[in-house]
Amino acid sequence: MKSVSILVPESSVSQAIADPHYCFSAVNQFLALAGKPPLFEVWLVGAKKAIKLNGGRFIVQPDKLLKDVKSTDLVIVPALFGNMREAVAKNNKLVPWIVGQYNKGAEVASLCVGAFLLASTGLLNGKKCSTHWGFANEFREMFPEVEVTDGSIVTEEGRIYSSGGANSYWNLLLYLVEKYTNRETAILASKYFAIDIDRHSQSAFAMFSGQKGHTDGTVKLAQDYIERKVDERITVDELAEKFSVGRRTFERRFKQATHNSVLEYVHRIKMEAAKRSFENSRKNISEVMYDVGYTDTKAFRTIFKKVTGLTPVAYRNKFNKMAAGT
Repeated sequence: MKSVSILVPESSVSQAIADPHYCFSAVNQFLALAGKPPLFEVWLVGAKKAIKLNGGRFIVQPDKLLKDVKSTDLVIVPALFGNMREAVAKNNKLVPWIVGQYNKGAEVASLCVGAFLLASTGLLNGKKCSTHWGFANEFREMFPEVEVTDGSIVTEEGRIYSSGGANSYWNLLLYLVEKYTNRETAILASKYFAIDIDRHSQSAFAMFSGQKGHTDGTVKLAQDYIERKVDERITVDELAEKFSVGRRTFERRFKQATHNSVLEYVHRIKMEAAKRSFENSRKNISEVMYDVGYTDTKAFRTIFKKVTGLTPVAYRNKFNKMAAGT
């Protein structure tokens, strides 16, 4: 029997508590129907007897308090809600308990932006981690010693698991079901919950708006220039000369401010423009490619797939109803 402790933090997403409970409980039912004993003992665990969520609209009463759980096999850290710094601060009582369980041999899994609470324990330092694409930059600023794996759905390292954004945590739950049971049971669960079991990337859903939460005025001017010149070919030398900064210094400052190299940033801005065009127009691949300043079809396709995880055609068919109908 595997004990699964689902934490109930303050300022957490109620569905990210209910869904893992539902998932592991359903697997027990699948096993029962197959004439097998249940595998999971599932608990909701909290720091107090009643925890208000969603501004008091929901009250969760944990099955056990932290002090009642001496050991567990798996700790689930659900997604937080609202201001991440404040949410992490509200839940500092959970940190030593998570660390203690990990040190006793438990595995720990964070769902979506539950990664912020998990990272606050220090257990992720020097390790890789997934989180919601929309919070990746804030996560990097708060936890610079953790390596964020952009676009990943599931990351595993050293008995610690993390998932990408929003419903991506279902892929982590299925991953854990397969780990603890078998592929057949995981596939059954994926069909029951209508989840694509082998989805590995959240890149197709990510939106890039540029990292401008920094104080380097020259870099911000360069970012604005790149965004205005999305239809032109821009080089690092051109930018460095335009803003009167040595190339090496410019590249260093740009990377430090945006967490992207200059060329990575240029590509991301151009690919974001290409994505919007594929979503909202009937333009073909070549037209969109020229609109965002590329002349090499192979290079454009390669970069687009690297950024989104999909080919231009697959992306257009996925997100553009007009194109899909043609």
